[in-house]
Amino acid sequence: MKSLRNIAVIAHVDHGKTTLIDALLKQTDTFRENQKEMEADRILDSNDQEKERGITITAKNCAIVFNGIKINIIDTPGHADFSGEVERTLGMADGALLIIDAQEGPMPQTRFVLRKALELGLKIIVVINKIDKTYARPQYAVEKTENLFLELAGNEDQLNFPILYAIAKKGKVFENLPRNLEIDGDVKPLLRKVVDFIPSPRSNDKGRAKMLVSSFEHDDHLGKILTGRVHRGTISKGQKMTLVQKPGSVYTLEKIFVSEGLLRKEAASATAGDIIALAGINDARIGDTIAELGETEALPAMAIGEPTLHITIGPNTSPFSGREGQFTTSRQLEERLNREMETNLSLRVRKNSNNKFEVAGRGELHLTVFLEELRRDGYELEVEKPEVITKEIKGLKVEPIEEVAIIVPKGYAGVVNQELGKRYASLIGTVTISDREVEFIYQLPTRALIGLRSRLITQTKGTAVLNSRIIDYRPLGKIIRKSRTGALIASQAGNTLSYGLRAAQERGITFVGPGVMVYEGMIVGKNAKEADLTVNVCKGKKLTNMRSKSSDGIIQLTPPSEMTLEKGLEFIEADELMEITPRNIRLRKKILNENNRRRSFKK
Repeated sequence: MKSLRNIAVIAHVDHGKTTLIDALLKQTDTFRENQKEMEADRILDSNDQEKERGITITAKNCAIVFNGIKINIIDTPGHADFSGEVERTLGMADGALLIIDAQEGPMPQTRFVLRKALELGLKIIVVINKIDKTYARPQYAVEKTENLFLELAGNEDQLNFPILYAIAKKGKVFENLPRNLEIDGDVKPLLRKVVDFIPSPRSNDKGRAKMLVSSFEHDDHLGKILTGRVHRGTISKGQKMTLVQKPGSVYTLEKIFVSEGLLRKEAASATAGDIIALAGINDARIGDTIAELGETEALPAMAIGEPTLHITIGPNTSPFSGREGQFTTSRQLEERLNREMETNLSLRVRKNSNNKFEVAGRGELHLTVFLEELRRDGYELEVEKPEVITKEIKGLKVEPIEEVAIIVPKGYAGVVNQELGKRYASLIGTVTISDREVEFIYQLPTRALIGLRSRLITQTKGTAVLNSRIIDYRPLGKIIRKSRTGALIASQAGNTLSYGLRAAQERGITFVGPGVMVYEGMIVGKNAKEADLTVNVCKGKKLTNMRSKSSDGIIQLTPPSEMTLEKGLEFIEADELMEITPRNIRLRKKILNENNRRRSFKK
């Protein structure tokens, strides 16, 4: 065990965690010089959405070797919405690298991941990253980090942590803050500190072998491949094992794998402390205990935080149902949801009486990432307006409250205050980051956060950085006034025409361009006024044999506003749906026919 270290890499989103892991992999001869990974960035972010969004969504394992010491590395997500991934994987580590941006300092998610790591007793190495940024404040970051440890540490020993300084994108780490950032460097100071400061796994070879399942994936040939840390004893290929949660069960281990770089290498056995993958037990779930025959005591499973937001989804019922997706039935959707719950521990699913499903998650981003996965997997579905999950405490209904940190250029300070004022947010404080940027800290209900990120990014021309964390549950607050105006609704089905769209754009903003198929009741834009308005976007110009100078010109249209999942969730109201298919995102009224809508409204 002296030649093994298990570390997790934790950080707030975009503080350079995955980039630092790139440098560790490349500088420990994990790849050949001619391998494509040597030229790649964010090597572990292999998921398409991770690459597109620039964030880590799922935790991943890899391993490197330094001076004969094997170091298992666990890369964890940085966004609060995916904290379930952090919670289920930290238990495999003995220490953690806490990466902190030298300009921003500790952020809301930093507090969450550090608290979890300290609760598990992990040894922490702090890395102040991005010290080469124009407005970097490494001393400020160190001071804030020390204050955070003082607040969260459970004992005095946890206050003794080493601090290193890094430029992760250039693969340089320093034991002391350098005066000249252009000097040569590498990641060896960090690797030496990991070997010296992070303890090796405690030898626990006596007794029956045990392992807690932390994650799994499917393999076409081997079935479920279970990943976890060996808690006790030695596990060998061909060994008879049991699932403690299923008394009397017997399984034969077909394969044992250990990490080697980004790949898995087959091994004959593994001892306590190592992080391994097993094949041969297809009934296991995350949190289950695999043990030698005769063992009946389960290992404590990881605690996963409760979801805060839920949406109701069901099979697509629009007139275009079945045209664009491969999976369109409620049964197929239910099977997919059940598979997702096996690995996405923060997700909760409940089937209701209308053959639809209430899907609860950690936040808007968590849910939209899942909806996008369903899209890409070929599913057609419809989604209702998201709602916050409330609790009842001592007979009082309460809702989750979040602390939000927003960093923007000073020129947009008024925009932020105006938008947050509409949502009844309480300003806790402001921090001047540089002569250009300022940070606002607000507290507001989770329901007020829906759509805030996309709206602020639009209003600040992409410069806003927004992060949040749940801090409390409080009695239900004021009803937030609807921020959007009415909808422009298609009055008939057909192909959109420029003539009809021009008339619609005189009333507001359109979501579709010319030559697009629409159906009656589909929302094709946003009205400039409060009330909904039906428009005929399929209307063409009447043809006559008369010509006039004023009417024969080219029709100039404003480009349509592109609809995204985030915008759709913010836009729809209780009487509306978002239709999601592999090809399109459409908004619609629940009742498509205008006359039927009016009758329903009168009732």
